[in-house]
Amino acid sequence: MTETTMTVPVAGGSLDVRVGGDTGPALVFAHYWGGSAATWNGVIGHLPPGQATVRFDQRGWGTSRALPGPYHLDQLADDLVRVIEARVSGPFVLVGHSMGGKASQLVAARRPVGLAGLVLVAPAPPQPPAMVTEEYRQGLSHAYDSAEAVAHALDRVLTATPLPEAVRATAERDSLAVDAEARQEWPLHGIARDITDAARRIEVPVTVLAAENDVVEPPHILREHLLPHIPHATLTTVPDAGHLLPAEAPGAVAKALGDFLTAIQR
Repeated sequence: MTETTMTVPVAGGSLDVRVGGDTGPALVFAHYWGGSAATWNGVIGHLPPGQATVRFDQRGWGTSRALPGPYHLDQLADDLVRVIEARVSGPFVLVGHSMGGKASQLVAARRPVGLAGLVLVAPAPPQPPAMVTEEYRQGLSHAYDSAEAVAHALDRVLTATPLPEAVRATAERDSLAVDAEARQEWPLHGIARDITDAARRIEVPVTVLAAENDVVEPPHILREHLLPHIPHATLTTVPDAGHLLPAEAPGAVAKALGDFLTAIQR
């Protein structure tokens, strides 16, 4: 798919936004803590030719790491809204992975014009589970301290299946291409924030993709800490995969997106 990179002004600077296709509704992607726009390469490669897509490196990550803070969820949501307002002219679907899923819930709760649906990929749930203790968060905050730490996280926590060499190299690069403050914000604060009040305001169709072997956001956590707060959401479990669903099972994610687009356009 051919993409064009466009600049979108945001607080403190600008984002480089990659826009592709012209067949809507547009899919607007938000990546995980440690990811970038490139997290979605495999998924986009499995989409039909011409499917409209929008993706970017979130504030503090990759090409956006020079943007100043704050890097909290509300700022990530504000940036996402600005991208939508600037680069989406018709109906769109938000597609958020993990941290990006939590930011996407906040955006969906604002009910922006044109929002047609929400796809949450191994998302952080609106209600933090009991396992997200202070000790857990402090440990998580060091997951990307070094190349060795990143390799350990990829092998022991983030994936359940080996990644293709090029995909793994991208994940390793992305995890280290981050502002130090942005790297700390999510594990120390964002992951523990309760946004259930916002989640209950989401009115559009919602589908949730869980990964069978995800140890970060296991399917049972999403059933217990997300579905009660977005009761009209449907949950599907992708077999064998771990937390990095877009990298481990891009075809399955793309198929789910296609099925969702078909369903909301009936």
